[in-house]
Amino acid sequence: MKAWLKTGLASTLLCALLASCSSSSDPKGAGAAASSAKPLAPVKISISLSDSLNKYALSSTDINNDKWVKKLGELTNTQLDLRLVPHAEFKPKTALMFASSDLPDVMNTIQGMFPEGPDMVGAIKGGLFMPLDDLLKEYGQDLLKAIPEPAWNEVKYNGKIYAIPEYLSSPSRRATFIRKDLLDQTGLPAPKTVDDFLNVLRAMKKNGVAEPYAFRKDFVYSDVIFGAYDVMPYSTMFEKIGDQVVPKFFKVEAMEKALNVYKTMYDEGLMAKDFASLDGNKWTNNINAGKSGVWNHNANLLMNWITTTKPANPKSEVVIIPSPVGDDGKGGMMKYSYTGGLSYINSKVSKEKAIAIVKMMNYMVTEQGDRFFNFGIEGDTYTMQDGKVVYKQPTTPEGTLEEQFRSVMLRLVEDTALNRTLLNTTEDGKKLIQQFDTIVTKEGRNGISFSPELSTTAKFTDASLKFSDMPPVILDHMLKMVYGKEPISDWPKALEEWKAKGGNEIIKEATERYNKKEGVVMGD
Repeated sequence: MKAWLKTGLASTLLCALLASCSSSSDPKGAGAAASSAKPLAPVKISISLSDSLNKYALSSTDINNDKWVKKLGELTNTQLDLRLVPHAEFKPKTALMFASSDLPDVMNTIQGMFPEGPDMVGAIKGGLFMPLDDLLKEYGQDLLKAIPEPAWNEVKYNGKIYAIPEYLSSPSRRATFIRKDLLDQTGLPAPKTVDDFLNVLRAMKKNGVAEPYAFRKDFVYSDVIFGAYDVMPYSTMFEKIGDQVVPKFFKVEAMEKALNVYKTMYDEGLMAKDFASLDGNKWTNNINAGKSGVWNHNANLLMNWITTTKPANPKSEVVIIPSPVGDDGKGGMMKYSYTGGLSYINSKVSKEKAIAIVKMMNYMVTEQGDRFFNFGIEGDTYTMQDGKVVYKQPTTPEGTLEEQFRSVMLRLVEDTALNRTLLNTTEDGKKLIQQFDTIVTKEGRNGISFSPELSTTAKFTDASLKFSDMPPVILDHMLKMVYGKEPISDWPKALEEWKAKGGNEIIKEATERYNKKEGVVMGD
């Protein structure tokens, strides 16, 4: 720990900083300051974060002159320098930052980049980021109250907190979306089983929907069929089979059934022929253009889909339905951990800057912060009437993307499962809450996982299972089988190749740790 963290959080430091003389919910720290005291200059803070494919942010010529970025700086006595990192390149770009030591003051990561995980552990051991326990006790009391203990446990290394996390109140987050107007045109009910699911897609295709199921590159947000058969190939999806702990994709019969479904979808034109190269932008554009009628995404983005699909399809009606179930009557996609993006603080920042960063993050979970991120600026985007916020949500795609930038992307700490404050202001929002509570929270898959993650997954990159990334060797065989370049009956051969490229060592470590009960996390 830096020396100033050991001694610098005493009363002398508190008196030296204007911000420290206030309550934790007063971000400027002006509440108890003498009126004659000279206001502190805004603290300059650089933050790297994923661009999240947010079109509002990407269309900005200078995001740091954006009204919402500048207003957040004003409210927290900071001057923000946001550095957007392409979402698809986030991990390699981050690794380059570590190698060059060219780090921002705050690194906000994508989900799953835990202090003990393979993406971050080297940087933590190398001292690139600081422990935050003392700072949080002094300046982040609202954060400590708002964020649940399981989330804090996920951002610790050797018992100390190294990141301030977004958090999830529910580990079930991903959902199946459907254009109800297109479903109604088929005359079929919402699908329940995988066979029902295929029949709905076929009926949509017959009605002229070009690519009924919206598939995305590398099975990203496209793994609902793997969920139906409980064979999702991620680091949270191990299972004990016999006397070994192995990935769930070792269930050969179930995996072959899932791959056959995807091949059927490909062969019958129920998903795009170029599915293996469809990136997030093309995927989004295809859905908004009406080329697809069913897709998977995070449930909290339903309002966005309702708005963005309407310009090309005025009668569009997007709803959430239960994900198709497999042989065991269950379904859904991966359950998440209790954290989303994680904010790490550069160990080289000054004591004043570190405190300003924590106070800014603390503001994000206060009542005042919640109002700003959800509703914007009083007199501009909302008014007060009888002590209540009067806010009209945007009705255009551009307005929705701007709101999403302010309320989701710019807010580094929040409950990312669902924004109930904002949703409760509209009837559509209330419907989303109802669909989330009655559908999304009741589905989803997980399994045995490990914390810290298996060391062998970092050693054998071809066989590595990650939080939401498939082992490259497994993904390669999946794609070939869906395209018909390899027989699906050869799945056992794919497993042998995976084992030869490091899988045997991964199984060995997973089994040993399971038997010794070393960092084993049991899914429900």
